[in-house]
Amino acid sequence: MQVETEFVHIPVLSQEVLEGLALRADGHYLDVTVGGGGHSRLILETLPDVQITALDQDEQAIAAARLQLAEFGDRVQFCATNFANYDPGDRQFDGILADLGVSSAQFDIPERGFSFRHEAALDMRMDQRQDWTAADLINTWEEVKIADVIYRYGEERLSRQIARRIVEHRPFETTTALSDTIFHAVPRAYRYGRIHPATRTFQALRIAVNRELEVLETF
Repeated sequence: MQVETEFVHIPVLSQEVLEGLALRADGHYLDVTVGGGGHSRLILETLPDVQITALDQDEQAIAAARLQLAEFGDRVQFCATNFANYDPGDRQFDGILADLGVSSAQFDIPERGFSFRHEAALDMRMDQRQDWTAADLINTWEEVKIADVIYRYGEERLSRQIARRIVEHRPFETTTALSDTIFHAVPRAYRYGRIHPATRTFQALRIAVNRELEVLETF
């Protein structure tokens, strides 16, 4: 039974996931990004005796997954941690699933600060126990380092002039203030393209704040 919550996930590659995991009776599977619980539910419903260990660094996601998967009882064990920090000890798994990236719920909850669609504090932390936020990065890093992050993680060709405008107008506290500054940092012809001119910069900041590539290498 699906429970009403911001974190709801319906897998779009369900058959591919099942084929890739090659589920077996009495198997134990590790879902390192449980999110709304869609993939874990898929696995648990396919065979009646499989077990799941479900991880997520986002405590809101873990709370939602507990509700979504409550009917499966002790077949699911939850752990609020980043997958790079998870220590399974002697436990071995029959399959591991990682659905990487930001979730739609994190974008849709304004106060999480991932999106400039709503005015909110510049946060972007997937793990809200972490001290470092997007505001800390934007307001303290050197211009060249900000430009490098925007170029490397956002593939933004105007990274230098965006970083220059950011440093000139900081400090920033809200998503909309930052996006407006980026909008006016780029040439007029660039402002009305296929995507908002702040999109790539916000992606880059999110990746940097959550060390997404670093933790993937560790994992």
